[in-house]
Amino acid sequence: MNRLLRIVGIVAAAGAAATAIAQVSLPGVPVPRLPPVTEPVAGTVRTASSALEQARNLQVRELLRRERLTVEADPQGQPILRRQVGALSPSKEALDRARGAGFTVLRTDTLRGLGLTLVVLQSPEGLSTRKALKKLRELDPEGQYDFNHLYLGSGQQVHAPAIDRSTPAATTALPAAGLRIGLIDSGVDGEHPVLSGITMVRHGCDGALFPAPHGTAVASLLVGEGEGFASVIPGATLYASDIFCGHGGGSLSLLALALDWMAKEEVPVVNVSLVGAKSVLLTGLVRAMTTRGYLLVAAVGNDGPTAPPLYPAAYPDVIGVTAVDGNRRVLPEACRGEQVDFAAPGADFKAAAVGGGFDEMRGTSFATPIVAGLLARSHGVPDPAGAREALATLESSALDIGNNGTDPSYGKGLVGADLHPGRRD
Repeated sequence: MNRLLRIVGIVAAAGAAATAIAQVSLPGVPVPRLPPVTEPVAGTVRTASSALEQARNLQVRELLRRERLTVEADPQGQPILRRQVGALSPSKEALDRARGAGFTVLRTDTLRGLGLTLVVLQSPEGLSTRKALKKLRELDPEGQYDFNHLYLGSGQQVHAPAIDRSTPAATTALPAAGLRIGLIDSGVDGEHPVLSGITMVRHGCDGALFPAPHGTAVASLLVGEGEGFASVIPGATLYASDIFCGHGGGSLSLLALALDWMAKEEVPVVNVSLVGAKSVLLTGLVRAMTTRGYLLVAAVGNDGPTAPPLYPAAYPDVIGVTAVDGNRRVLPEACRGEQVDFAAPGADFKAAAVGGGFDEMRGTSFATPIVAGLLARSHGVPDPAGAREALATLESSALDIGNNGTDPSYGKGLVGADLHPGRRD
């Protein structure tokens, strides 16, 4: 509980003038067609998990190759926007020194919901992004500066969708009238039969709609309604912020804008099925949200059990979620460590696909909405005491299926197993 309730840092936005730079195209990277993972046949699970472990690495490498004019790697190999450095609430004097050193202010965003300001600076010609960050930190040793990282989804649709626009009968299971939940992801197909009757408040992309597989699947598991389809809080109002806008990754600066919007709208629980690098700026974002009593729920990632922690799930304040299969075994590709707080179903079911129909899901991205939805049932208003109580309630319901007590594979235990999420046919 202490890990979940400690408070950590905040950050903010980039944007309009830099929108074209802040949203880069991630070319379609073919993910290997995975075999069904329904039986523990030797090699089958390992083949599926190995493919998923490599999927994000393949995406990153392809992104760096195709978008080398606007994207590069940080020292740890994580994708960043070239020649961009974010500054969190810098002083006027610090900005004057930066301008004097040849830096240009691309955008300034006041994050009123979080009490912060994010300034995105562009480095002078001929100065690399790494040297630009070092220079700004030298000019303002007390300031908060970091790269403008890109964040990707944490899960894969295993099969192509079967198009089906028929409207299923609504279900009355676990009605969630009056509940609200936030989603920061790629775009959502609001015309899908299990989402068409949902009240959805959208944000991002200047009002344009870019339905995407990842965001649509996660949204359906949160609030979808339909015959034979189970979500955690069907019929709840969904606050959906698209930070991808038709591309394959979302910048940290746009993630900051999304979090600020959630704070302004007072959405108490926010699902973030995205993974990426640790950042001084992201640390600040998390702190600003959690100190105000918001619960951030994030996927721990599918980079494998020995992979380094991924963020934002690895922050102590964020609720990190891993995934289990239909036999309640942690997915072999799921990350392990102290960042794992809860386990939830994340394989062997189907979720909504863009254009209708359903795709088979696998990954920690699709376990995260189970935990977020359960927390939203009891945490209806942003409040630190209420957040602690909601977490305690969820922990008391968790099934200890790993080593006794908290462990690096299952965290505090399995939740939501009785929900039978998604569609099973």
